[in-house]
Amino acid sequence: MWHQISTAPFDRDLQLAVIEGESVHALVFACRRSSKGWVNSETKDIVILRPTHWREWTETGPGLI
Repeated sequence: MWHQISTAPFDRDLQLAVIEGESVHALVFACRRSSKGWVNSETKDIVILRPTHWREWTETGPGLI
């Protein structure tokens, strides 16, 4: 289930998405919310996008859309 981005927790692996109309565009790597914005959980690189939704990242990778 997708949640509004404003409710995203800090310092936890999440899957981010941009939802446009009926289309879900989900990232295929885990991200973390930090005080500096969104970062790739593995590489720690800043992720430059404006996600609209989030959901839990699972141990097996991104969830099904």
